[in-house]
Amino acid sequence: MKRILLLLIAAFTGFQAGAQDRSIQVMTFNIRMNTPKDSINAWPNRKDRLASQVLFHRPQLLGVQEALWEQMQDLQKSLPHYKYLGVGRTDGDKKGEFSAIFYDTTRLKLLESHTFWLSETPETIGAKGWDAAIERIVSYGKFRDKITGKIFFHFNTHFDHMGKIARRESAKLLLDKVAAISGKLPAVVTGDFNATPGDEPIRVIMDAANPKHLKDAKALSQTPHYGPTGTFNGFRSQEIGDEPIDYIFLKGPWKVLQHATISQTWKGLFASDHFSVIAKLQL
Repeated sequence: MKRILLLLIAAFTGFQAGAQDRSIQVMTFNIRMNTPKDSINAWPNRKDRLASQVLFHRPQLLGVQEALWEQMQDLQKSLPHYKYLGVGRTDGDKKGEFSAIFYDTTRLKLLESHTFWLSETPETIGAKGWDAAIERIVSYGKFRDKITGKIFFHFNTHFDHMGKIARRESAKLLLDKVAAISGKLPAVVTGDFNATPGDEPIRVIMDAANPKHLKDAKALSQTPHYGPTGTFNGFRSQEIGDEPIDYIFLKGPWKVLQHATISQTWKGLFASDHFSVIAKLQL
């Protein structure tokens, strides 16, 4: 009788473990910097909408772009189960925009993190590379999944909006860094790349002839992409253009179960001038 009871307990425990969702939701979101000139679309008027979108979709990883220090603090208050990694791009502390990563502490354990600058001197704080208009960074973390025990990296970035050379060279540097830092481990790369699929930076990133290339999660999705194909709305009534500039790229043996662009509005008002992009992944 005791043995039967033990077998039943083991079977139930195994069922519970199997029933756990082992997928990981990843979201990239350019949240638009806090500037009063946005008027009705200024950060104080939309921060709750943005936080509610994150809380509803509950990504385990959220890469944000354009986040200023006060926005980082607002998000941290609104997302109690998350912590973040990252620094301001200007001084490596609180000054300038963050390309930060919020992670769900109930699911993921942060093992290490760092930020490098997209420039000829990546470890120089505040470095501005090539013909870039402003400093650009990549923040990344090494994580262990508390359910599966698997370890992987997440890199998050925001390419320059002006410098064509900077975007191309940033793409090359990003590939080199992801390969060198993650080694044989899988990696997720999120960001606003300020480039459409046919532009040089994206072609560099996805060049299959390069063994370091990354794959677009959208193209790998086992179910059709949901939502608009364009990811920038400019706070207008709909997306501007049919092509994305925000992406989730992958390195390693990821399965992509779903991929979507979230275009939710509140009485015609958006959470940001970009749509968030989300993918449901599984190792």
